[in-house]
Amino acid sequence: MRSDSVVIIPTYNEKENIEKMIETVLGIEEHSFDMLIIDDNSPDGTGDIVDAIASREPRVNVLHRTGKLGLGTAYITGFKWALEQGYEFIIEMDADFSHPPRKLLELHEACAHQGADVAVGSRYLTGVNVVNWPMGRVLMSYYASAYVRIVTGLKVRDTTAGFVCYRREVLEAINLDSIEFKGYAFQIEMKFTAYRMGFKIKEVPIVFVNRVLGTSKMNSSIFGEAVFGVMKLRFEAIFGSKKFKRRDKQLTASK
Repeated sequence: MRSDSVVIIPTYNEKENIEKMIETVLGIEEHSFDMLIIDDNSPDGTGDIVDAIASREPRVNVLHRTGKLGLGTAYITGFKWALEQGYEFIIEMDADFSHPPRKLLELHEACAHQGADVAVGSRYLTGVNVVNWPMGRVLMSYYASAYVRIVTGLKVRDTTAGFVCYRREVLEAINLDSIEFKGYAFQIEMKFTAYRMGFKIKEVPIVFVNRVLGTSKMNSSIFGEAVFGVMKLRFEAIFGSKKFKRRDKQLTASK
């Protein structure tokens, strides 16, 4: 039987991590999670590794894109695919084990049984729970979230978190084609849009561990997008942008 939940993992040069990550997620016994890997034509052969796994494991799906097109667009592609496939709970997650796979259970529980529409794996709910990050990056991330809260009024401690579970109703309500940002700001934009639409967001505490294998994709331009993107989101909210109005379910189903 197919799961009610799918874990979406974008990849670019993750050959050191992806096989172990798939094995770990599929090995969770308390709840079954299907997986969708979206590979941006990784030069290191990540896509080939996933193809080989998917050929023998029906719970693993893979989409190949032509190149490195941005984290946000990868997730939008994955969200649309998951909605078409009928999944009730759609989870975004990194490939490098910075997001603890066992916490998938708590994210799912929050949305399935605790009344949340969006569940966020939060590094900052109970202090600063980050391991092996340089202090400068910890401060940048922590104060970026504080800045977002001040500017937008979003009641989320970890606004840039990339470990998130959405109920399908949330993604159906959002016009995914209107989501503008590709990097850090994508995570903020999704949470802020859900918040403005009146969906309930719940944070689940996690310990975020910096990747051991592979190379980080973070850079200053991605962070800069977030700084200026937040101001744009606030202005759009002030002036009543249509992007924060829920889509009609019938309209979504017809697409």
